[in-house]
Amino acid sequence: MRSGYILIIFLLFFTNNAIAQRPLLNMPDHDDKPYYFGITFGMNYSVYEISYTQAFANTDTFKRIQPHWQPGFNLGLIGNLKLNRFLDLRFVPSLAFAEKNIVYEYGYPDDSVVSKNIESIYMHLPLQLKFKSDRIHNFRFYGLGGGKFDYDMAANARSSRPGEFLKVSPVDFGYEIGVGFEFFNPNFIFSPEIKLSQGLTNQLYPDHSIQLTNAIQSLYTRMIVISIHLEG
Repeated sequence: MRSGYILIIFLLFFTNNAIAQRPLLNMPDHDDKPYYFGITFGMNYSVYEISYTQAFANTDTFKRIQPHWQPGFNLGLIGNLKLNRFLDLRFVPSLAFAEKNIVYEYGYPDDSVVSKNIESIYMHLPLQLKFKSDRIHNFRFYGLGGGKFDYDMAANARSSRPGEFLKVSPVDFGYEIGVGFEFFNPNFIFSPEIKLSQGLTNQLYPDHSIQLTNAIQSLYTRMIVISIHLEG
């Protein structure tokens, strides 16, 4: 009998201890919201994907033309619309300050190397589908995919300034894919995210008075964005 009392006391102690250690569920009614908003900021790394003309292979004007990744940053807003338990529609208008680097080496007779940066200020307008997992206490995983429209406010396609080494068009359409995590805090959701943003529009503006233009067939923008979202 005494051992039975000891067992009951042990079970009560274990149950109370387990309840005490159970994590508190933050923002328990959040998933019932039909929509919510937030802010986003982060870093981007962008580069041009280059294809070359036949003239580049057949002449010795340039020995090589190589793109390189460059860093930038993003700042924007988030609007999230709940479609069902596992799917949201998300609109993330933002400004992306980006930079792409191109290194090219002249052939005979100059034989010199030049490194140039192309600066962009994108009005970035992506529309995404967000695929969510079940919530695990104060944590959730999600994937995303969708399309984007970018307008480069720093594009020099219509520039008449002398000395332009390359001209790029302002409008770009493309797609985005990525993954992220949601950590529920008492008053907000902290969401780190990484995504690939791929342009599908040739950004090269043809100006055949520029030597480099005659060696390049197309320029497509590729960007990796690492973001922090704060949502309510």
